[in-house]
Amino acid sequence: MEVLRHPAPGDPRLARAVLTLGNFDGVHRGHQAILDRTVTRARSTGARAGLLTFHPHPATILAPDKAPPLIVPLRGKLELLSHSGIDFVWIATFSRAFSALTPEAFVGAYLRPRVGLVGMVVGYSVSFGRNRAGNAEVLTTLGAQHGFDVEVVGPVMCDEVQVNSTAIRRVIGEGDVARAARLLGRPHRLWGRVRRGAQRGRALGFPTANVDLRVGLLPHDGVYAVRALTAGQWRAGVANVGRRPTFGPSQRTVEVHLFDFDGDLYGQPLQVELIDRLRGERQFGSADELMRQIRLDAERARALLLPRPGPQ
Repeated sequence: MEVLRHPAPGDPRLARAVLTLGNFDGVHRGHQAILDRTVTRARSTGARAGLLTFHPHPATILAPDKAPPLIVPLRGKLELLSHSGIDFVWIATFSRAFSALTPEAFVGAYLRPRVGLVGMVVGYSVSFGRNRAGNAEVLTTLGAQHGFDVEVVGPVMCDEVQVNSTAIRRVIGEGDVARAARLLGRPHRLWGRVRRGAQRGRALGFPTANVDLRVGLLPHDGVYAVRALTAGQWRAGVANVGRRPTFGPSQRTVEVHLFDFDGDLYGQPLQVELIDRLRGERQFGSADELMRQIRLDAERARALLLPRPGPQ
């Protein structure tokens, strides 16, 4: 998959393409349905399959106080897209000047000089252009004027809700990461780097990696069964998300204990998949009481993530 930043008019990589567009935050099951149709259409016509996405997220420019937290950072989105079959991702720099383009100018003056559009595939709720005046109906009309057809992919339903980024943010915020995984089509993942902490976990017999999250959507405070990727290997573990109230007020942190691991992770990148919520965060009367609860949490997480084989 190629990543394009500023393709010029006449770029041969865009000479013949089926294109979709949108933020695609989360690359969830609704997005996956759009990507699948884009790839299928492209393969059937001998064209390249592409996605035009925007960075930074438009809301951070137009309404920063109301901008939603991203489900995945840009690098995570690109990693997920690399498995979709898409041939290229075109990252357009979003600015106020860019947002001022009318739908007609966006298609006629921005897209058409750069892309040989065989067709476009978009979601039913797509919006583009000044004041979000462009939608699927407007794009279909513009496509007819400029010689390409538009396919609209309807909503994807899961757990009796329409799969979209807003619904997924809400579910993650509630801590229901198992349901979020069903909507996403995979576990929700956090990206960060391990930093040195107070080392209380080591003193309690459960050394933890303190994950410094630059971006990412944290779930509701609590204890979670997790898998973490370090040095190319996925390991099972348990994580606490919250403020560690037993030791007094503090900032929200993510602390991960990996089972059967004794390596040095300081300064290393870490990806954490949230598999299931075990309990809410609470304050304990003593360190011993907390340690007993951590043992129980670890046992539950092990049973969930590392089930013992049945009798032969």
